[in-house]
Amino acid sequence: MRPRRRSALLWGAVGTLSFLVGYGAYLLSGGAFLGVGPIAGVAAAVFAASTLLSRYAERRLGLFAR
Repeated sequence: MRPRRRSALLWGAVGTLSFLVGYGAYLLSGGAFLGVGPIAGVAAAVFAASTLLSRYAERRLGLFAR
């Protein structure tokens, strides 16, 4: 796996875990449980968005110059 792809996937995982920690804090503060399906869908969307955004940002900023 190329370093740029691995980096983007790891940033996607960081974004997803951050969302899930935030949702856990919401539940601990007395928020309503929304169900596994909707939360899994939103987590997948956060993963995709943060992966694509990090890949774009790394390319735009030139962090992995050839």
